Amino acid sequence: MLNSNFTRNLLQCAGAVTLTLASLTAFASADKPGQGVKVTPIFPSIAEERFRGEVAMEGLRELGYNVQEPKETEYGVMMMALSGGDADFTVHLWDQLHDEFYQKAGGDKTMVKAGDILPGVLQGYLIDKKTADQYNIKYITDMKKPEIAKLFDTDGDGKADMTGCNPGWGCELVIAHHMKAYDLGGSINVNQGSYFALMADTITRYKEGKPIFYFTWVPQWIASVLVEDKDVVWLEVPKTDLPGGKNDVNTMYKGKNLGFAVDKVEAVLNKDFAQKNPAALKFLSLVQITSDDESQQNLKMQEGEKKPKDITRHAKEWVQAHRAQFDEWLKASRAAAMQASQ
Repeated sequence: MLNSNFTRNLLQCAGAVTLTLASLTAFASADKPGQGVKVTPIFPSIAEERFRGEVAMEGLRELGYNVQEPKETEYGVMMMALSGGDADFTVHLWDQLHDEFYQKAGGDKTMVKAGDILPGVLQGYLIDKKTADQYNIKYITDMKKPEIAKLFDTDGDGKADMTGCNPGWGCELVIAHHMKAYDLGGSINVNQGSYFALMADTITRYKEGKPIFYFTWVPQWIASVLVEDKDVVWLEVPKTDLPGGKNDVNTMYKGKNLGFAVDKVEAVLNKDFAQKNPAALKFLSLVQITSDDESQQNLKMQEGEKKPKDITRHAKEWVQAHRAQFDEWLKASRAAAMQASQ
């Protein structure tokens, strides 16, 4: 009898332990639905765009995902990698600007767009306000006038020199199209290379009091150094004319036609990964950073805080400053995983 009671008690204890362990496992699973799942991010090689990726990775880690070191490449290759499953997500797709890259890689058949990481992003052409006001320059087509083009000529060939974007970037396609569409090839040299090195020279010219002409996008640190309507002004295009004839998009900003779609930056996930990981999909559909926040972080980099560990620290500081909102995103992501498992 003693042995029988002892055995019964032992079995009851074992059952209780099993239930407790099961409860703990369920709790851990609910809190960290990504536990044990490897995630491979893929980002562009532009250090100034790493910040938003670090914020996204911070959230995925809190959801239990084993986040790998991000791959880095150009945008077209990035979409191919996501489509083929060589990477799982990015937070760097410009919805309009990069659409050709997205569609050529497989589009919605192989990938999933999620949320607006950065809403209301801009691109366009700018010149210094002093020269714009003095010579009444408002349109990029004003560069067709030899006397205007000469103001921005830095190499003596009579053409205006414009700082353009890197080869392989989405903006390269639009700028090349604009040069033909507005018949500017004989009036403008588009200088390409390392964009931020070229812009460093452009900023130096501005500080020396010389006219400047460049392409840029917002958000990033340049907008904090060359301030709109104070230091520089946007140039207009005569009409919207974009590659592929997609001219029904909004290209207007403060009454000016900038020639580029007023865009948004989205997260993109490999479709198979998204279907298997509802928590990651939900989180990346919710995370959002303002243009001002990213511009201010980029300015910190320009002022010297540009090492990878600095960018990671900036992201952690951003998360801490927005902790309540961040926790709501995590809560919704855990709930999405729980709902999918039922």
